[in-house]
Parts: sequence; C-alpha cells; structure tokens
Amino acid sequence: MSESTQFQIEDQEFQLKPDDELRFEVEKKNETVVLELKTGYAEIFGAELVQNKLYKFYFGAKIAVFTWQGCSLKLRGKKGISYISKETPMLSYLNCHASLEQLRVKSEKEMKRGPVTMVVGPTDVGKSTLCRILLNYSTRMNAPGRRPIYVDLDPCQGQISVPGTIGAVMVERPAEVNESFSQAAPLVYHYGHTKMGINSTLYNTLISRIAKVIHQRMDENPRINCSGLIINTCGRVKGEGYQHLTHIALTFEVDVILVLDQERLYNELVRDLPVFVKVVLLPKSRGVVEKSNKFRLEGREARIREFFYGSPRNVLHPHTCVVRFSNIKVYRIGAPPIPNVLMPLDMQKTDFETKLERVTPGPNMMYHVLALSFSKTVEEDVIRNSVAGFVCVTNVDTSQQMLTLLSPQPKPLPETIYLMSDVQFNDNNA
Repeated sequence: MSESTQFQIEDQEFQLKPDDELRFEVEKKNETVVLELKTGYAEIFGAELVQNKLYKFYFGAKIAVFTWQGCSLKLRGKKGISYISKETPMLSYLNCHASLEQLRVKSEKEMKRGPVTMVVGPTDVGKSTLCRILLNYSTRMNAPGRRPIYVDLDPCQGQISVPGTIGAVMVERPAEVNESFSQAAPLVYHYGHTKMGINSTLYNTLISRIAKVIHQRMDENPRINCSGLIINTCGRVKGEGYQHLTHIALTFEVDVILVLDQERLYNELVRDLPVFVKVVLLPKSRGVVEKSNKFRLEGREARIREFFYGSPRNVLHPHTCVVRFSNIKVYRIGAPPIPNVLMPLDMQKTDFETKLERVTPGPNMMYHVLALSFSKTVEEDVIRNSVAGFVCVTNVDTSQQMLTLLSPQPKPLPETIYLMSDVQFNDNNA
C-alpha cells in the first residue's frame, strides 16, 4: 500500500522527510500554482530548488518535488490533487546516474566515447522525465566541459523542437525548474507526423542520418565525446515499434538501455541485442498517469505556441509574413501509395515513402506547420538535411494567390524548400 496523504486545499505547507516526494498537478486552464521552498533542500526532476524563490506552474503541469534530506514547502493557488508519497523510484534513478558517471570518468581518462544511453518503455511511464533527471544530474557534476547530448526521437510532443520532428541538443547546464533545456543551435530533422508508424521508412532514414551526424560531431570534440548521449524514444514497443527500438540501439551503438516498467520488453532486448549492451529494468514512478488524447493534443498545441510566442519567462514576438504562391516551393515527403500491379519493376514501396511530392498552395495548407529546409533545390538531399526553422500558415487567399505565414523572423524569408507537416496549429493570437 502506498503511504500517501492527500489534500484538496488551495494554500498549504508540507513537511517532507528524507526520501519523500510531493506530487501535484495543475488541472484547469488559466490557473497558476506557486511553489516555494521554505527550508531544507529539494529538487524537481533533478533540478535544485532555491529557498524562498517562487516557482510558477501552469495548466498541464505534473510536478514531483523530491527531497533527499527533508524540507518544508508551500503551495499557493488552485491545484488538482496533491499528496506526499514515500514510494518513489528516485534512488534507482540516482544509482543509474552514478553508474553512468563512472563510465564518463573512465571515458575521460581513456579518451574514448562516453556512455550512449537509451530510455525505452511503453507510453506514459515517465521516459522523458527520466531523461531530464539524468541530464540534470550529469550537468550538476563538477566536471569541467561536461556536455552530454540529449536526443529526442519521439515525434509526438517535440521536446527539442515542434511536434513532428526528431532532434538533438547539447546540454551545458541543468534545465530551469519550470523550463526546458536551453535550445540554442539544436539539430532538427523533419518527419512531418506525430506517429512514427505512418512512414516507417522515412523514420528509420532520419534515425540513421541523425546518428551519423551526432557521431561525427562527437569525434570532433573530445569533451562532448566523453559526455555521451541520453536518447529518448517513442512509446510504441511492440511489432514495428520494437523493430524501431532495435534499429535505434544498433545505429547509435548504444551501451546502456534503461527499460521502464515492462519486464517483457526488458527480456526481449536482452535476447536480441549484443551481450555488451547493458539492459536495466527500472520501476516507473507511481505518480505517472495515463494521458488522454485530448491532453496530448493540447500539449502539442502548447509546444508549437511556445515555439512562436515563447514562455512566461521568455516572451517572443513572431511576425506575420505574406508571400505569393509562386514564390514558395512546398513539398511533402511521401507520395500516395499505388497498387503493386501498377508499380514499376525497378521500384519498391519504400521508394514512394521517401519521395518528394510537390504541394500546390491552397486551402489544403491552412493551419499547417511548414519546415524550412536548408536545401534550396530538390537536387540536394532534402530528406537527410536538417531544418532551419518553422512557419505556420494562418491564412490562404486564393483570389490574390497569397499565403499568410506566422514566422519567428520578419521578411524576407529564406529562399529555400518548405516541407509540409501533418501537424496543425490554429493560432488564436493572429
């Protein structure tokens, strides 16, 4: 039985003993919950709290405040259920960090590549949270030049960029308690869907490409090389999803796989991967809850809005750009499938899944997010090139043959190829 105490009050102080965890949620829109550390030491997903500093959390936040030594906390504002739990996997997660840190120290001494760690598990078990904890712990160490690379291969929510992409970013310092990691100069690739099963050939192609680029950059920088990687993965773990996981492990040359809350997946990976790959089974936090489709959709919209408008701590001011249909080259990756009897003898189904198809500007583009490729012509390798940024179509004027785009920068926009995404964003601020 869980040793928990539940509260339904708006303003409360909590006394936490060592190894306790305070969990709370912000369930209603336009609501703000303020957290303050009064005494002692505490952290949120590996990021330390500062005493007497006010931390604000908004709709959708699911927070777990952990303390190793004990502390007192104060919450203000309307929140969902909040409780203190004594059952937490944080000790297991700390042990994982300690083991990875030993590997990093060994790598620094021997001037070899640091540990490449992959976090896997079904949907809603806390994979992204565990990645955040391990990255925060790593960058909190007093190791000069420590810069692990975070690789997010889940296109559903878009932690590094917008949904519908995969990407990587070098982590130089712990994330702010209520912010994501600094995303200066991320490496981002356009997938165009929020489910990796829609175009498996394209997904695997991008996995191979991003792994190659990251390994090249690690070889060029010894400090980054010794720091290693933390790889977040999608929640599909059966059938084709499992094949993607093994492809990721082999392509990235993974050393350690952390499996959250699924013993069968753990045993399958032990069976199918080389013996030198260390596979570890970890418990999930009891505070993790299953997300509804509505919540996921709202989360994606919030992530795109943050890309264009920023956060309460870092407000951005996007621009509205009007362009002519004739001045923009838009493509979609993946042509519609054709019956096998009509397919040319020298072509395969996979050839169509990575084929560029020209998109005629029109009402079909309304609200769609477009990726700006670094490629300027289709003769370049558009699919394997990373993207420079994103715009969103907010209006289509067919009579004037004009598109209105929401853009992070003013005109003129780069003369490059635009890649159309299935991801949509209805910008109510426009």
